[in-house]
Amino acid sequence: MAELTHKDEGPATKGRRDDPPSPSGAPAVSAKVRAEIMEYLQAFVIAVVLAAFIITFIAQSFVVQGSSMEPTLHNGERLLVNKFIYRFREPARGEIVVFRYPFDPRRKFIKRVIGVPGDRVEIRDGAVFLNGSRLDEPYTLDRTYGAYGPEVVPEGRIFVLGDNRNNSEDSRFADVGFVPLSNVVGHAFVIYWPLNRIGLVRRAAIQAGAATQPGG
Repeated sequence: MAELTHKDEGPATKGRRDDPPSPSGAPAVSAKVRAEIMEYLQAFVIAVVLAAFIITFIAQSFVVQGSSMEPTLHNGERLLVNKFIYRFREPARGEIVVFRYPFDPRRKFIKRVIGVPGDRVEIRDGAVFLNGSRLDEPYTLDRTYGAYGPEVVPEGRIFVLGDNRNNSEDSRFADVGFVPLSNVVGHAFVIYWPLNRIGLVRRAAIQAGAATQPGG
C-alpha cells in the first residue's frame, strides 16, 4: 500500500520569511531582540561596576547597632559614610568616624574623634580634659565616669569616644586603644533612615589649647 505524507502548510507551522527556524526547530532570536538583550546586559555590568566603585572609594551605607552613640545616633539608624575625604586630610576633632575594630577588622565601630596626634587626653572628675582644658560636651548622654590618662595621642592615630560615655567600648579600653588612621573607613555625614531623622551628622565644636607634655 502506498503511503501518503501530509505537509501542514497552515499558519501555525509556517516560518516567517525574516525569521527562519533554527536547526532545533525553534524560531531564531531576531537581531533586534539580541541587540536589546546586549544593551540590558551592558547596562547591568556598568551599574555593578559603578556601584562597586562608589562603595569602595566614595560612600557606603552603614546601620548603627547599639546605643554607644546616643543621643546623637540611635540603634537601627542608617548612615552614609564618606570614604574619600580622609584621602585628602586626617580626621578632625568632633567628627564621627567609622573604623575597623583593631582586634577583629571584620567588625566596624562608630565613635566621635576627641583627640588627634599630639593631643594630651585625660578623664577625671566626670569630664574629659584635652591639652589641659576641660571640654564642654553637650552632645554626650551623661557625665564621663572613671579615670583615664593623661596620655598623648601618638602620630598616625586618633583617640575616640562614644557619646554614650558609660556604655561605649572606645579608646579608653585596651582592645580599641588609639585607633590607627589606616583603620578609619570614613566620616559619617548623613542620616537617611528613618525618614523622621533624615539630616546631616554635624561635627561637634571641640576646641583645645596647645598640647602639653604629661605632667605639664
